[in-house]
Amino acid sequence: MRALVRRPSPRLAEGIVTHAERRAVDVELARDQWDAYVSELERAGWEVVEAPALDDCPDGVFVEDCAVVYGDLAVLARPGAAERRAELAGMCDLFAGLGYRVEAVDAPATLHGGDVLTVGATVYVGLSTRTNAAGARRLRELLSPLGADVVEVPVRDVLHLKSAVTALPDGTIVGRHGSVPPFFRDFLSVPEESGAHLVLLGESKVLMAADCPRSAELLSARGYEAVPVDISEFQKLDGCVTCLSVLLRRSV
Repeated sequence: MRALVRRPSPRLAEGIVTHAERRAVDVELARDQWDAYVSELERAGWEVVEAPALDDCPDGVFVEDCAVVYGDLAVLARPGAAERRAELAGMCDLFAGLGYRVEAVDAPATLHGGDVLTVGATVYVGLSTRTNAAGARRLRELLSPLGADVVEVPVRDVLHLKSAVTALPDGTIVGRHGSVPPFFRDFLSVPEESGAHLVLLGESKVLMAADCPRSAELLSARGYEAVPVDISEFQKLDGCVTCLSVLLRRSV
């Protein structure tokens, strides 16, 4: 099990803010929080792989948006925010070096990894301001031969699909009512916005932001160990725990 991450840029405070009110970002604190995030991944048994540092890319730490990984295939994204496309530098060689086949998303398609939620063989793709219909079609073209069922989900009022919903290991979708259209059948509503953001560390362990204790209690009652991590500085930039890593579950 490997987790792909990228260190915060010294220019992190200049990152794009779309849905939050812009607030001052403490870059030194963000670095400490990132270190703690990586430590939790390692503590849970994940081997951490660092993507090349990109000091001139303020949003580069949100590495999830750069790629979608399914089976032995890594699909390099094409960010809808043009200023983020430089973040793809070195990613093809990195994934190839890890043993993945690599495909790309080309214009006019746009695709952010944060808009892609994989639940078993179902791959939900959020149609958002960052991912368009052509991006979803390209992902379907690439993943369908691998047995994936690619399903489009309209996204409104949040940055990405995974800003609104993620999933538990048993496939239950976790989110807040009203954050996406009535779409998912097995849905668990959580009381806090950040409670919808989960990184699956194992079959019974999830990583989540430290500012959603009631959601953590709800998951604990369902038998999951909720591991809290403070990511307040990244949340100021519309970030969440899923944005900071790409989990590579398949050995290739």
